[in-house]
Amino acid sequence: MIDLYTAATPNGRKASIMLEELELPYEATWLNLGELQQKEPWFLKINPNGRIPAIVDHDEDDFAVFESGAILLYLAEKTGRLLPTETKARSTVLQWLMFQIGGVGPMQGQANVFYRYTTEKIDYAINRYQRETRRLYEVLNARLEDNEYLAGDYSIADIATWPWVTGHEWAGVDLNGLEHLQRWERSISERPAVQRGITAPEVPAASTRDKAAIERIRKMLV
Repeated sequence: MIDLYTAATPNGRKASIMLEELELPYEATWLNLGELQQKEPWFLKINPNGRIPAIVDHDEDDFAVFESGAILLYLAEKTGRLLPTETKARSTVLQWLMFQIGGVGPMQGQANVFYRYTTEKIDYAINRYQRETRRLYEVLNARLEDNEYLAGDYSIADIATWPWVTGHEWAGVDLNGLEHLQRWERSISERPAVQRGITAPEVPAASTRDKAAIERIRKMLV
């Protein structure tokens, strides 16, 4: 059994989609980011950085994994799925995974902040991060012109990137003219595991189930 600690963010959805694609048994606990549950001492024992997502694999001596990309790699290697073993094919997947981790995520994350959340609207910052996010989308679009998925077959690279692209409107970035990226986004959104993954967990952070899960992990880490 795997415990997943998450919230409704692109990085959080990577982990739940991956678990659903692999059909691994897991229990999802929603952390209320607004109440800073991710900064509580019990959770910092799982992820010292105080961010979601994180997992605890009870089948592997309660092994904790944090950072969304590391979670995808861990689960892929644990199951032997969604990550090729052949050297060049594996490298291709990892290249596009790192493209998301080092490019799409940080740039679109900043676009989200300056476009949606700051009280003072700084045009330079908004334009800079929206333009860079759009440029990265154009790179993805070019790649997908001759490839059904980012690394050939469906992989952790697609799982990592899709939750960000599907949230493009939140950053004020459109997909106009990016027909290959739009096709890819629609195709992945139709996968049953993806549809399940974006709704996990289905219960609010204040639920009895979540409180019990948090208390269980607190005791385990004492």
